Amino acid sequence: MGIVRSALGPHKVHPSCGPQNTEPTHLAKKRKKARRGKGKPNRSGQKSPSSAVGIRRAADQDAWELVPPRCARERTEDMEEVEAMLAAGEVDVATDELRWLLNGCACFINAHKMLGELAAAENDFELARAHFGHAYQEGLKAVRRVKLDQPLSYEIEANRPFFEAAKGLVYCLLKLDRKKLAREIVGQMIKCDPTDPLGLRQLVADGGN
Repeated sequence: MGIVRSALGPHKVHPSCGPQNTEPTHLAKKRKKARRGKGKPNRSGQKSPSSAVGIRRAADQDAWELVPPRCARERTEDMEEVEAMLAAGEVDVATDELRWLLNGCACFINAHKMLGELAAAENDFELARAHFGHAYQEGLKAVRRVKLDQPLSYEIEANRPFFEAAKGLVYCLLKLDRKKLAREIVGQMIKCDPTDPLGLRQLVADGGN
């Protein structure tokens, strides 16, 4: 767990193993059932313009900013509840909640990123790579729609899940001995923000250790 936290920092990786101070199982299930009663997301699987990651010039900054799709913005409160579940040690319930939130909002970068973190914490690097990779591709599709004449700055909060997912993806690829692809992703992210705010070059140099 320490290695995962060190490699994927500075953003938080939630613990998913070891002793946990969880509430009784029947209470967790009750909470889960209550969440399901609040309404279900669209399961049609169709992607409308409002369900794609957008990009725009940031206000008052010489930089680009990713715009989460409407379906992701509508799930802000749900993500806060996921954070609370994880803080209480309800990892299984939080994982199930994150998967549920992806229904009808498959381009939800932050949800994929968090599922990637949880999988990486369990050393399931294939699953983590899939979630980090999905988040990375959703952000990259938006980036490729514009000419990056200005950086996609990590300093802008809306951009951070994309960068953190990219770092998680690089970490997993290194663990899976796919160094060439990891270096390609680092190159792409350096184009987005030349300051390399999450130390991707060093992560590759260290081999993910």
